[in-house]
Amino acid sequence: MAAHVLRLGRDGVEPAARTALPAMNRVLYLLEGALTVDGRALAVESAWYGAGVCATVGRGRRRRRAALRAGEQGREDTGQAAAGARHRAGPGRRLSHAVRSCRVELGAEALPHRHRGGGIRYLVHGTLELRIEGERDRVSKAGEAGFESGREPVYARASSTTPTSFIRCSILPLEILGKTSIVYVDPRDAGSKPRKHTVITDQPIELPR
Repeated sequence: MAAHVLRLGRDGVEPAARTALPAMNRVLYLLEGALTVDGRALAVESAWYGAGVCATVGRGRRRRRAALRAGEQGREDTGQAAAGARHRAGPGRRLSHAVRSCRVELGAEALPHRHRGGGIRYLVHGTLELRIEGERDRVSKAGEAGFESGREPVYARASSTTPTSFIRCSILPLEILGKTSIVYVDPRDAGSKPRKHTVITDQPIELPR
């Protein structure tokens, strides 16, 4: 099977700008403003998943969107954009199932845990203190993104003064569709629920060979 990449991109589009995106497994997440995908209006802080060719239109005031894409290694998902559309590519990692996008509102801390698949996390609000095994401790701020392989234990603490939330797009084993992907290092921590977790899209995908 060819190598694949899960890539995060961030786009700013002027009102009424039109973009044609090529066929590819992708999730579009609207941060603010307005967006129509194949004639369907997307609500702010909601997501759309599709694998075929699609057309997007920015509506109303200027807005931003975050797009998380799974595609072939080296393949760019820029599409054909009208004047006023800007695309900035973000971090990408090879991944070679199911694609899941979710929103997490973290009220306190997430005790050491792993996930059953890699994913990219984009911090929408607040700050996040991160301790990832094998990496230097760091603080992630709103507007920043990072990759998690799912293998290394992660500890996260949310800001004590500002509501903290992030979105994540993950590639997961097909057998856990509809089930949680989180695995706590200490099984006794599974009862701790210091967060609100909302699954937005959870779809099986076919990767080209």
